[in-house]
Amino acid sequence: MTDLQLGLLAIGVAAVAAVLVYNRLQERKAVRAAQRAFVSSHADLLDEAPGEAGAKAHWRRGDAPATGMPDARLDYVVELDVARGTLSATVLEHWKALEHRFAQRALIAGSDGAGWRRVVAGDVRSFTALRAALQMVSRSGVVGDAELIEFRSAVEALGAALGATLSAPEMREALDQAHALDRLCADADIQVALHVTGGTPQPLEPGEHAFQVQQRVDGLSLTLDVPRSLEPVRAFEAMARAGGQLAAAGGGRLVDDNGNPVDERALAAIGAELQAVSSRLAAAGFEPGSELALRVFS
Repeated sequence: MTDLQLGLLAIGVAAVAAVLVYNRLQERKAVRAAQRAFVSSHADLLDEAPGEAGAKAHWRRGDAPATGMPDARLDYVVELDVARGTLSATVLEHWKALEHRFAQRALIAGSDGAGWRRVVAGDVRSFTALRAALQMVSRSGVVGDAELIEFRSAVEALGAALGATLSAPEMREALDQAHALDRLCADADIQVALHVTGGTPQPLEPGEHAFQVQQRVDGLSLTLDVPRSLEPVRAFEAMARAGGQLAAAGGGRLVDDNGNPVDERALAAIGAELQAVSSRLAAAGFEPGSELALRVFS
């Protein structure tokens, strides 16, 4: 076999490996999208006549950060104008039922005219404006119509108790926007895994890593949750570098989920895909690893 034939064969093998890894990444996206579609399926209660609504839709609660602020890009936000002012203790007394019902998906913030902050116990300032919000999208899908109606009604009761006037987005429009966001997130909800197999497993050097490391019977698995990672491309490169070093040190191999060896060409193909995903998220206002991204991908 000539040098030219050997070179073409090597290029062909590398290209096949890159395609296999890329296809596996696409499969992961498709599976996660299907899971979101399955969980978020529900009756369109807002299009039904009164009294036709069925059982309430429920969705799984994630681990969204507790420090988030209401944001119209992700939340259904009801504005409450409290002209006479109200203390945080009074707000929280009426809010606790909503917080119990919706947990971390419900947020409330207030303003005394000098900026917005989360309403917390012990704050002695008098709020003249409030924002009550329900997170519309998470990894479980889009909040159900019935739950949004329930939240809106509960906030209206809160407003009545505080003597506030309310303004809120139209619910059907808000749900349509949430479904559009969910489609974007489903396409970007990627986890990339590399595995070090064979040889003598080596421990990873201690330190801060953007990726997770798990033991497996024949070695280690390194996994990166792309939308929840700051600078996903750099994080992936660090993960691939660590995996390659571990494989070399222990005499093992760096492979994908199907056990196929992963080379530089395949890694570059994955990096390019992650850059495209990161750019789409950033353009929509959900920079990977940001507070909003952590909330929606929870």
